[in-house]
Formats: sequence, C-alpha cells, structure tokens
Amino acid sequence: MLELGVKTLLAYLLGSLIGSLLVGQLRGGVDIRKLGSGNAGGTNALRTQGWSFAAWVMLIDIGKGWVAAALLAPINLPGIGIDPQVDRDWLAVACATAVVLGHVYPVWYGFRGGKGAATLIGVLIGLKSSAVLPVFAVWLVVVMLSGFVGLGTMLAVASFPMYLALTEVAPSTAMLTFGGVMTLFVCYTHRANIERMRTGTESRAKRLWLLRPR
Repeated sequence: MLELGVKTLLAYLLGSLIGSLLVGQLRGGVDIRKLGSGNAGGTNALRTQGWSFAAWVMLIDIGKGWVAAALLAPINLPGIGIDPQVDRDWLAVACATAVVLGHVYPVWYGFRGGKGAATLIGVLIGLKSSAVLPVFAVWLVVVMLSGFVGLGTMLAVASFPMYLALTEVAPSTAMLTFGGVMTLFVCYTHRANIERMRTGTESRAKRLWLLRPR
C-alpha cells in the first residue's frame, strides 16, 4: 500500500501546480482569481488575459493530468517499487482523482484553484485516449447549442462512463467509478455556474453559440 499512498500524494502535489497562477507569476504577478469570475481555470484565463496566456495555462493543466494518470501511476519509483497487491486500474484512478483534487484545492495556493476541467482532459488522455474525441464532441455540441461552457463541461464528463458502458463488453469497475465520481465532483465545482444558469445571469460563449438571438 506504500506505492498507492506515495503516488497518490505525488499526484495531488502535482495537481496543486496551477497553470494560470504559474503563468501569472511570470507575467508580473497576475492573479486571475482577482479578475473576471475569480476562477483560476482556463476559461477565466482566456476571458481576462487572452489566447496566449490561456494556451500556456491549458498546456500546464492538461499536461499534469496526463503525467499523473499515464506516467506516475505505472512508474517504478526508487525505494517504493511495484506493489503486486495494488490493482493497476485502481492505482491509475487514484492518481487521476488526486491530481484533479490538487488542481481544485491546491496546497501551494491556499486551496483556491480551478474547477478541474482542463486537468480532467489530461487525465482522460492518460486513462482512455479513445474517449477523448467522443467526450469533446459532447462538449462542443452542448456549447454550440446552449452557449454555456460550464454545462458543456459537466455533460462531457458525464458522457465518459456512458462511453465506457456502451463501447466495452466488460468495462473496468475502477474507470466507471472514476467517471461517476468525477461527474458529481465537476457538478459540485460548477455549482455557481448552475445557479447563474438558473437565474439567467450565466455568460455564454458567443463565438460558438449557434442558437443565440439574432
């Protein structure tokens, strides 16, 4: 169980390296948590700082998700080794969950991070790359029809366990559990978006929104 504990902790610490705050420090101390929606994620970075800033943020946040799920989970750490009693799928899922939690509740930044969407993309690439295009398609269709990025994100995450159930004869219990838990978690991190959609004050992605009033 030492391997599970150490790798989960490392994944959390990796997740706590927030792309927008790291790039902001290099850009003269910009803290986007004090701008726009107050969120430290890629969408707020794009809206307040532009494409170049947001691109670096997404690269970091997606990259750390992929590293945690695809590289950290299977690696043979010196002094730790590979524990034959630890199921590999559950270990990958534990690292994936930890890196997302680190992004949302970063120990390095007072536990105020993003909503986990970009890091989840990286995790998905690391865990099940074949699901990336279908999940992205769900996100794109929802955003184009509704204009709501947050709604697209929540439904895209929810589509992951559905994709597994529909495409695999015997889908991994660990992966299905991860998909279900992350769906609930992303809905929780987007609770403010849900409330704004309910009250009609949520902003929309006008460049993608096809059904906007003319």
